[in-house]
Amino acid sequence: MSDGKKLALVTGGTRGIGLGIAEGLLEAGWEVLAAGLHPLDAPARPGMTTTHLDVTDQAAVDALVSGLDRLDALVNCAGIIGRGGAEYDVETFQKVVEVNLTGTMRLCVACRPLLTKSGGAIVNTASMLSFFGGPMVPAYTASKGGVAQLTKALAAAWAAEGIRVNAVAPGWISTDLTRPLQEDEARNAAILARTPQGRWGTPQDIGGAVAFLCSDAAAFVNGVVLPVDGGYLTV
Repeated sequence: MSDGKKLALVTGGTRGIGLGIAEGLLEAGWEVLAAGLHPLDAPARPGMTTTHLDVTDQAAVDALVSGLDRLDALVNCAGIIGRGGAEYDVETFQKVVEVNLTGTMRLCVACRPLLTKSGGAIVNTASMLSFFGGPMVPAYTASKGGVAQLTKALAAAWAAEGIRVNAVAPGWISTDLTRPLQEDEARNAAILARTPQGRWGTPQDIGGAVAFLCSDAAAFVNGVVLPVDGGYLTV
């Protein structure tokens, strides 16, 4: 990985939104290391390398980052959610927070020295539920609210080191995870009715926003939680 291009590490980058982000960065001219639990799921792309990573495993995170000689951007997109009220079980709650929030912090801290050296950027993945509550997913809601506030805290703390820290907050994005909602006629209709742009988002929509936040065009953008939701939060 040394053809002169900038290098981005994307966690959760082998599926869904994370893969869309990885592909968006590739299109913007970046080299990408996509890390996730299912690295073989990612299609082969020139300029993209995939690797296995569990963001709850500190030793694995340290080993991955220590093997890098440079890094220009970190994108934290690894995340899980419990459906059907499962997150009211405390052990499930803890697991979701450990992946979504603590995993984000774990990667930020591990990558900080390399990003300080490069004057790099961090983009975290927040959510619409960073802004309002999700009654059936308390852990996901709490973790994504935490990601939004963590983003602001690190943006303030690390700006002097030349690191910018922002987040994207995806709206309803068409992925395997949301397919049951898309196939539920009533739920799908309700989502589209509240979305001013009248469609589901795509992982590529998130990829474009992340590519901007990682780029020099966003050199004075710091501590922002950017909704990418087709206007869902405006209604």
